[in-house]
Amino acid sequence: MSSAEVIRKDLDNQQFLGLRQNTEKISEVLKKRLNEHLDVLRPLFIPRKLLGTYIESASTDEVHGSDKAFAELQEYFAAICEDPFGLPKKLRSPLPPISNQIDAVPYQYALYVGEKKGKATSITTATRWILSYRSECPINRLTAMLSGAENRQPEDMKHSLIAHLTLVIFLKHFTSLKQLLQDLRYEVEIQELNDLGGLPVVVLEAPVETFLPPDDFILQLTQLSGIPAFQEIIDLDAVDNIPDPLKDVLKACLKG
Repeated sequence: MSSAEVIRKDLDNQQFLGLRQNTEKISEVLKKRLNEHLDVLRPLFIPRKLLGTYIESASTDEVHGSDKAFAELQEYFAAICEDPFGLPKKLRSPLPPISNQIDAVPYQYALYVGEKKGKATSITTATRWILSYRSECPINRLTAMLSGAENRQPEDMKHSLIAHLTLVIFLKHFTSLKQLLQDLRYEVEIQELNDLGGLPVVVLEAPVETFLPPDDFILQLTQLSGIPAFQEIIDLDAVDNIPDPLKDVLKACLKG
C-alpha cells in the first residue's frame, strides 16, 4: 500500500471531527470481528500441519509436503535475513515451537507531506491488518529495532521473520483457508514491505473503503498535535456500499 493508491477527498474541520468519531467506532467493530474470526479459525492454522517435524513438537509423525514447505521457508528467509536484519541465512531444524495464535496488527505506511517532504507522517489504516503467527517480536517492535529505537535482539528478529513467512507459506499451501477468509468478506493478499527488506506478509482487508484528506489538511493537523501520525478515514457512504462477493459470484454464474 502506498499513498498514491488511497482515495483523496476534501473536507472541512467539522466534517473531519464527525468522520473521525465514526471511523473509530467502525474500526473497533471490525477489529473485534476479525479477532473473533481468527480465534474460531485458530485450530485450522496449526504450523505443524505445514512443517511437520521441522518444528519442535511432542509428535514425531511425518507430514506430507513438509520437506518442500521447509525448503520454501529457508528460501524466503535467506532472501531477506542479511539485509537489513544482519541474520545468518541458514535455518536450523527443528525450529522452535510456533504458536497457532494469529495476531492482526493495523497496517501502517509512510506519507510525505509538505513542500520539503522531510519527515514522514505515519498513516494507520482503519480496515487493513498484517497477519502473522504470534511471536515475542510483533512487526512494530521489529521496525523499532531496525530504526534504532530499540536495541536489536537477533533471536527475536529471527522468530518474527519466521512467524510472518510461515503464515505466507501456509496460505499458499492451504488455499481453501484463503478462500474461507474471502468468504468472510476479507480481501487476502501477500505484500512485500520495502522498509523491512522486502519481507512478504499476509495483509487482510475488510470491504470498507477509506480515504485521506489532502496533504495540506493532514499537515495542518499533525503540526497542531505535534505528532506525525494520521489515520485513514471511513466515509459513511463506504458502509452503504459494502460489496457482496457471494452475490457477485452467483450473478456471474447466471450470466454464464
